[in-house]
Amino acid sequence: MKLTIVSALVLCCTLLIMPIVSANEKLVHIGVLNHRGYNITKQIWQPTADYLSETISSYRFDIIPLDFDEIDSAVNNSDIDFLLVNSGIYVNMEVRYRISRIVTLNNKIDGIPLNVFGGVIFTRKNRDDIDSIASIKHKRFMAVDKTSLGGFQMAWQLMKEAGVDPFSDFLSMSFAGNHDEVVMAVKNGLVDAGTVRTGILEILAAKGDIRLDEFKIISPIDNDGFPYLHSTPLYPEWPFSKLRYTSNELAQKVALSLLKMKNTHVIDVDHHYVGWTIPLSYQPVHDLFKELHLTPYEEYGRFTLLDAIKRYWKGIAALLFFTLIMTLMSTWIVRLNRQLKKSKKSLEYQHDLVLNSVCDGIYGVDVQGNCIFMNRSMRENTGWEIKDFREGNQHILLHHSHEDGSVHKLEECPVYLTFMDKQPRYIDDDVFWKKDGTCFPVEYSSTPIIDYKGDAVGSVVVYRDISDRKLADEEKRRHQTEIAHMARLNTMGEMTSGIAHELNQPLTAIATTSFACIQMLETGRVAKDKLVDILETIGRQAEHSGEIIKQLRQFVRKEQPERSMTNINDLINEVLLFVKSESLKSNIKIIREMDKNLPKVLVQPIQIEQVLLNLLKNSIESLQTSQTANKHLIIKTELAGENALVVTVEDNGPGINKALKEDVFDPFITNKTDGLGLGLSISQGIIEAHHGKLYLHTSYVSDIYGEGQTVFRFTLPVLNEISVINNNVSLKNLVR
Repeated sequence: MKLTIVSALVLCCTLLIMPIVSANEKLVHIGVLNHRGYNITKQIWQPTADYLSETISSYRFDIIPLDFDEIDSAVNNSDIDFLLVNSGIYVNMEVRYRISRIVTLNNKIDGIPLNVFGGVIFTRKNRDDIDSIASIKHKRFMAVDKTSLGGFQMAWQLMKEAGVDPFSDFLSMSFAGNHDEVVMAVKNGLVDAGTVRTGILEILAAKGDIRLDEFKIISPIDNDGFPYLHSTPLYPEWPFSKLRYTSNELAQKVALSLLKMKNTHVIDVDHHYVGWTIPLSYQPVHDLFKELHLTPYEEYGRFTLLDAIKRYWKGIAALLFFTLIMTLMSTWIVRLNRQLKKSKKSLEYQHDLVLNSVCDGIYGVDVQGNCIFMNRSMRENTGWEIKDFREGNQHILLHHSHEDGSVHKLEECPVYLTFMDKQPRYIDDDVFWKKDGTCFPVEYSSTPIIDYKGDAVGSVVVYRDISDRKLADEEKRRHQTEIAHMARLNTMGEMTSGIAHELNQPLTAIATTSFACIQMLETGRVAKDKLVDILETIGRQAEHSGEIIKQLRQFVRKEQPERSMTNINDLINEVLLFVKSESLKSNIKIIREMDKNLPKVLVQPIQIEQVLLNLLKNSIESLQTSQTANKHLIIKTELAGENALVVTVEDNGPGINKALKEDVFDPFITNKTDGLGLGLSISQGIIEAHHGKLYLHTSYVSDIYGEGQTVFRFTLPVLNEISVINNNVSLKNLVR
């Protein structure tokens, strides 16, 4: 940049009014930073120029005040021979134009010479909202100039550390061009805060332009012995430097003359200018400019592409080679992916074929219960489509209720539980609901889908419609009921003589007593009390006969499916009536060992009576063939823990043939000459239908004439919780 028109005019005026240079004198121009105004700059530094003119012969020195934006042009065009500027501008000129310092300025405050300075950030005393550098965000701020070291750049470095960007975080950012205007702008409230170099506030206060108590220093430093108010670290004072083309001989003379300067009239005591010292190191200023990326270090720390190529060409070549290999591999992988996609489509097609070829219904769900696939059998069986399950949870649509209409809770859903514990489940009896609102019985399995991390991401449900099987089971049950009924009739036929004898006794007693009563009435010699006793005897015998007939009728009729809570001991006592006469006729002693504190059990009484009668009848028939003198039959009831009761039928007959022991419960297996072999088979089916177990506990055969033993036992579950629903007893928790 060339000198501005104003500066050129000023320079011309200066040349006109200055003393005429003699022919043997050479004019030397000293450029000085005009940071406080042209007149003040001229007033301060012209005496120093005159001093040099007096002490160095053949040269006439003159001061040229330069604004911040004029310095670069003056140095570049060699319009000046020496330069006196702040340390920041000097560092810039040193790197760019190879100027060199010859001495460093000394200032003096309160008699203390100083060759370092700093920056001060300040605001008005009454600004309570500004107490730190961070608090000046979104405020109006003023500095001297972008290139002013003490008047901006030192403060900029502190702002950067505090996270404040002066070019984006302020409400306004302005530059006054000189220090005095910044101070007055802050004082008059034109801006909220500002920064100047150290000493400016003290100088203006000494002149009476301001009072120091009008201002507040932001982040002050007061423990390093520096006499000026300051906020920033200290940097070396202004250097007096020579330009590249200024002769070294003249520079040496100027440096010696300045170092010899004493407290004479050339010293401007009012402005604290007291002389010079040897040149200091300006490396701290270089470091500051590097941190702020200021000229000439705007590219400092930035690594260009050319730098990278020069430094890492081997690595870059290897990277390019690697990139080429990766490109070839990527191309190969893309081709493989295309083939994999084709294979995937083929597998999906085959998967669909397999699913749709299975007669069982199959569907898969994710952990939200949404269906992710289903086969054709399921669509045909239920009427549901996969889109229906994407709009609603599979549990809510497919098995929301039990067959009786009670709610099937989501937290009890086997498919849901499979998601939770990742355990497969098999359900042998449940119902699924069709889209038309009807249900059908199913058995199904739920298997978790595990991903590579071991997490459950869904499950596969495979179900089968068991409607036909349920009908077959019902028919089988009905058929078994008919067989059991016929077995009871057959049993009653076999026991006719015993039952007739049991009925004959009370009937004979009734007839005999009745005839005796008639004879007594005919004679007229009968006492009233005696007659009452005879009639009571007749009544008891009649009741006994009626009870036997009632029990017989109940036993031989077809049983009803309802179950009821029953005392097992009462059933045993009723059945013993049927075998009483047979046991007496065969000299068999029946021993009862029954626990009186047994809880009631949920059973179909007729069926349990049939089991008891079959076991008792088998024992009696076995004992009838025994040669043992002391024949006995023991029937025993007891609790097995808290969950079941046990009924034991034991006899000391000859036992069961060893060849038949393993097949004793198979149909048509018997050791009787005239038996059908259905009694134990029917009894076992009845007990298992009651969730119990019938088994041959002990049976052995001793010598042909010795004693053997046969022990049959069956268990029945004890309910620990029941509820009555629609007047029907239903099992909630059946413990086996």
